[in-house]
Amino acid sequence: MGMKKNGLVRKLQKSLQLGKKFSTDDLPERDVPEDVKQGHFAVIATDEDELKRFVVPLSCLTHTLFLRLLEQAAEEYGFDHEGALTLPCSPCEMERILALIYTTA
Repeated sequence: MGMKKNGLVRKLQKSLQLGKKFSTDDLPERDVPEDVKQGHFAVIATDEDELKRFVVPLSCLTHTLFLRLLEQAAEEYGFDHEGALTLPCSPCEMERILALIYTTA
């Protein structure tokens, strides 16, 4: 399971271009929204009835609860899209997970 998570995180890092330093000239048509500060990324929590966008710190990528969501997202949606990462959970559940992550950090 550890190898699977490492591969998942590597794929996500590649898709988010983590660790790659680039100038704004490298992003002519892909402007980063102002609310996504350095060291953060956007996710969309969605279920059948509701969706909500969250801006979360990169440190979430090391937390077990968040990694489980990433695994579910990979199975359900894959990594072949642009923009915010879509996670298969209700906004309420995402708020609960983030609260747990922030209190254990």
